[in-house]
Amino acid sequence: MLLEKRLEQILKLIEQNGSVTVQELTEVLGASESTIRRDLLLLAEDGRVNKVHGGATAVNSYYDKDEDLAARKKQNKEEKIEIARYAASLIQPYDLVYLDAGTTTERVIDFITERTAIYVTNAIGHAKRLIEAGCEAHILGGKIKLSTEAIVGNETLSELEKYNFAIGFLGTNGVSRNAGFSTPDIDEAMVKKKAIMQCRKPYILCDPEKFNQISPITFAAFEDAVILTTEVRGSSFKGVKNIVEINKIKKKGEKK
Repeated sequence: MLLEKRLEQILKLIEQNGSVTVQELTEVLGASESTIRRDLLLLAEDGRVNKVHGGATAVNSYYDKDEDLAARKKQNKEEKIEIARYAASLIQPYDLVYLDAGTTTERVIDFITERTAIYVTNAIGHAKRLIEAGCEAHILGGKIKLSTEAIVGNETLSELEKYNFAIGFLGTNGVSRNAGFSTPDIDEAMVKKKAIMQCRKPYILCDPEKFNQISPITFAAFEDAVILTTEVRGSSFKGVKNIVEINKIKKKGEKK
């Protein structure tokens, strides 16, 4: 089957079902797994689908539930590591740093070298790891949300008001030019919204699969924070000023 015909069939299947796996496409199209993966990459680079682990989803896919934390830790490991490494390099001496709950924000702890900074988090696991890394860590009070191990609620919002963070790193479930940054849970969304307001320099740590995804609750507009990602997927995001593409920075460094 010719390339254009395969791409047309893939788009049709995704439009009908919302998502499709590599295995399903190999069976339906009679193509090899490597061919299907290349096709999906082409479509993703053109912003026509979202390439996800094991397949693809429709652009502006809608997700109304948080995935299990253990499952999310296994997804996009290499991208998360690169994003976290770059984020940690932005922390300056004596900064007051906010570290949001999430699997990518947790990775930042692996690369922290600035021990004079003070770290505040709403994640139990993050606080423990920060202390083990020799950092001064403070944890916000409130209700514990088991699925993401985040601390949320009115008490959390109240505590955030007393902090004026120099820099903050937050996670998101979706990024859209129109819908902004979004997440499935209203309590967690309110904490993220307040945290961004309290940060002088708020950053969203975002692996490429989050682009053109939308969850039920928007916690910030697209322009409210700088996005750190390995690469941008989707033509509507190309050339946007508040996106830092780490892969491009690495390539420039290699050429020097």
